Amino acid sequence: MVWPNKITMKPKALVLRVGGTNCDKETKKALESVGFKVALEHINQLIRKKVKLSDFNLLVIPGGFSFGDYISAGKIFAIELFYKLKDEIENFILNKNNFIVGICNGFQVLVKLGLLPKPDFVQKVTLTDNDSMKFECRWVYLKVNKKNPSVLRNLPEIIELPVAHAEGKFVADKVVLDEIMEKNYFLFQYCDDKGDTSAKYPLNPNGALNNIAGITDPSGRIIGLMPHPERFVISYQHPLWANSSKVPPYGRMFFELIRDAIGGK
Repeated sequence: MVWPNKITMKPKALVLRVGGTNCDKETKKALESVGFKVALEHINQLIRKKVKLSDFNLLVIPGGFSFGDYISAGKIFAIELFYKLKDEIENFILNKNNFIVGICNGFQVLVKLGLLPKPDFVQKVTLTDNDSMKFECRWVYLKVNKKNPSVLRNLPEIIELPVAHAEGKFVADKVVLDEIMEKNYFLFQYCDDKGDTSAKYPLNPNGALNNIAGITDPSGRIIGLMPHPERFVISYQHPLWANSSKVPPYGRMFFELIRDAIGGK
């Protein structure tokens, strides 16, 4: 008997937006380019039960200025999620095939919601004003922590991605910061082109403690980072795209690794 070829379903991603989100469409496009079936929805669609988080494998909170970054960046978005969708998020996390990614403002939301560095809904770290006290928009080098539990540890050791933020300085008290470092919850660190993670401004664009640019929870399935992988999914997006030694699109690799971990290859 000849069995039919196995049909592989596309993994489903939800890109969640609110007023002030402005990186939602490019994030949707980036996810679609690597094979995700993507829904772009306002938070009210989940609150009103018109969309179910349980129908998705990946939740992405994209960049922007949610609710105008009033109070502090990502705070109001985090409050909305906590009081109106906490149960749904807890159930989503329990499924070990699911992932959550917060990019830039989304990272700010995840730490203020208390999903990072541990998903217990208690805030332990924050992202605050850049040391330069201005909006920083530039390309940065990132060193990938090969001991982090995330599938993203399989990225090349040094990658390049763009940043664009005014409140990206990662801050935590010594006890929490030591735990993040000792247990390898940190995923990305700002560095120079040789991988030196003691690099200062402008290589560290915000003054983040220990040059931390991204972290995960202990499972590696909840991921937050300040740089924008969705802005580097094709080589032409890099400022040196015309150079003879083109830089590979590391953002595309980022999303492909998550896709493959979910099982959508």
